[in-house]
Amino acid sequence: MERIDAHHHLWVRTRTPQPWIDPVTMRAIDADFTTDDLTAALAGQHVTGTVVVQSVPTEAETVDLLAVAEAAQVIRGVVGWVELADPGVAGALTRLRSGPGGRHLVGVRSMVQAEHDPGYLDRPDLRRGMRAVAEHGLTIDLVTRHEQLPGVGRLVRDLPEVSFVLDHLGKPPLADPGPADGGDLAGWADALSEIAAHPNVTAKLSGLVTEASWTDWSSQDLRPAVDRALDAFGPERLMFGSDWPVSLLATRYAEWVDTLTGLLAGLTSTEQAAVWHRTARRVYGLPAERAEDVPGGSAPTAIAEPKTEEQG
Repeated sequence: MERIDAHHHLWVRTRTPQPWIDPVTMRAIDADFTTDDLTAALAGQHVTGTVVVQSVPTEAETVDLLAVAEAAQVIRGVVGWVELADPGVAGALTRLRSGPGGRHLVGVRSMVQAEHDPGYLDRPDLRRGMRAVAEHGLTIDLVTRHEQLPGVGRLVRDLPEVSFVLDHLGKPPLADPGPADGGDLAGWADALSEIAAHPNVTAKLSGLVTEASWTDWSSQDLRPAVDRALDAFGPERLMFGSDWPVSLLATRYAEWVDTLTGLLAGLTSTEQAAVWHRTARRVYGLPAERAEDVPGGSAPTAIAEPKTEEQG
């Protein structure tokens, strides 16, 4: 079956530093990841297109990713970053869309997980910026901690005109699922259902393996989260994502595809197609085909630093 990977990253650390990566505990991703690496990971997985997502809160990274998307075969869309609380959001989006690869901008991500103010998503300036993104026909991706989901519920209720995408199902506490262990999977599930009650929200089946135990997770550890998401959103509002290369902390690309295939085995072929590619195409407005994909098209190019004057 055709697949669209709706969530992955690329980075070259001289251009986009990743200070959160611990070289000891996160050795598997303490490296640069380019489109060449992505192409190798996708081999044999029937992935015909991807959406690359920002990893740091800078417009400069978004500019780089748009340029890469313009050159790469497989990248269909870019979820970038702008400062949503800035009154100049509309101007920033216009700049990005008018630059190289600007046609591939499909959304903007808010890195809510980095905020510690419980009222962050209630801020009028932030919401004004989100409405500006919607007016440009773009989505808002939200990456949150599970305890922030009640704020997400208020946000999606109050901004029905904005299309929201919840990354990684809101990060369910799969490693510590019960209150006695410091987690609250039941609380996450209730909050997810409240969010899913609003039709302007879709969610990604991504990033789950790194919310479970990195070293000894199993598909059964993930099943409660996937089943609750299917019940709450339905397949037509869920999309497959790998969260590669972050996912390498706990699994290989092919292993995650195999795991999700097993978890979705009870769905009809139409329902599975929604999760694997149709939801992503609809939500992000992805083209069915890129001109570069026809026989004889150019090969993917690697994300790299632009040449400076000294480099020639």
